[in-house]
Amino acid sequence: MHILFLHQNFPAQFGQIAAYLARNHGFRCTFVSENQVPDSPEIQNVAYGPYLGSTPESNNYSRTLELQVRQSSAAFAALHRRPELRPNIIVAHSGFVSSLLLRELYPETPQINYFEFFYHKYGSDMDFRLDLPKPSEDDFLRLRYKNAQLLLDLHNCDAGYSPTEFQRSQLPVEFQSKVSTIFDGIDTDFWSPSTHSQRAFGGVTIPDDHKVITYVSRGLEATRGFDIFLRAADQVCRQRNDVSVIVVAEDRVAYGGDCRFTNGMSFKEWVIDKYKPNLSRIHFVGRLPPSQLSKLLALSDVHVYLTVPFVLSWSLFNALSCGALTAASDTAPVRELIRHGETGFLFNFFDIDGLTELVLRLLSDPSRHQAIRHAARSLILSKYDLKVTLPKMLELYREVSKQAFGLR
Repeated sequence: MHILFLHQNFPAQFGQIAAYLARNHGFRCTFVSENQVPDSPEIQNVAYGPYLGSTPESNNYSRTLELQVRQSSAAFAALHRRPELRPNIIVAHSGFVSSLLLRELYPETPQINYFEFFYHKYGSDMDFRLDLPKPSEDDFLRLRYKNAQLLLDLHNCDAGYSPTEFQRSQLPVEFQSKVSTIFDGIDTDFWSPSTHSQRAFGGVTIPDDHKVITYVSRGLEATRGFDIFLRAADQVCRQRNDVSVIVVAEDRVAYGGDCRFTNGMSFKEWVIDKYKPNLSRIHFVGRLPPSQLSKLLALSDVHVYLTVPFVLSWSLFNALSCGALTAASDTAPVRELIRHGETGFLFNFFDIDGLTELVLRLLSDPSRHQAIRHAARSLILSKYDLKVTLPKMLELYREVSKQAFGLR
């Protein structure tokens, strides 16, 4: 069986399943991406870059689609130059680079798409942060076109999957029957509770007598509630002098349009300038390598996670797998993992005082909540472990192949 994976980046969401199929089931795997990556014994790589992005002359509403079309046509051209590649299945991440054009190269080959997020004007990330300057009319008009490629892929694909029930529920109802819910998977042997003496991370040494509060995100931004967290962390530090806060994130905005109101500052700079928190015990360590991050999450006394209704972060799964005692925003994607008082604790996204009180309560008697930590870990083991999710993906791939070719 030869599977062709298509994604803007390597290895992204497909690295683990490709390695699993090659090692455990003898599949041949080809990975098509922008990256110039050397072949490995398990995965052959085809790079489709460089390509032209959208131009200043492009209509603002169609720039996302134009970028996706340019990437997709570059991927098509790269594969067109490789006629010896004849995959049995194509698996593509819809939203970055589309497999739509590959129908012309491989008309009989079934296509499976990974659907990460479908944008909505209401009840989603666009209108959730009513406490901040709202997006412009132009932003909402552009949103009308932002799902264009994903809609084409929903129509074109033979089957699809989304990582969580919330993310699947955002897809148009008429296409949901084509899409399964299968999470990417967590390596629970790596992301695990551990006892270790390390208390230095990213150049910051945590005093032995300090409690540790952690916050992890790709960027410091409104979508992940960084401003809410920082204000609550400041209040916690003012009430307890034995707390160190470790913020793991880059100073950038990965999602959303925070730059529309920050007056040229990063969102982090804007928040600090506006609220003037005491940063003496709030430490920004940038990105940490996974080996360090897993140790930090296992050490954490309270882990705080916030998100608007949007894609659920891998960091939350990793934290729960490490047995972190988690306080998380009571938003739809989070409720899929956090059951209040069972696998963690929920708070109103906008309630800074409520988050502060919750964190202080959890810090006051950590031994009381060991059952919560164990339940969080057990949830990941039972539903989101690679040992559970990868066989589900294999089953989907085989079923689609069977329907198309009668292969087993």
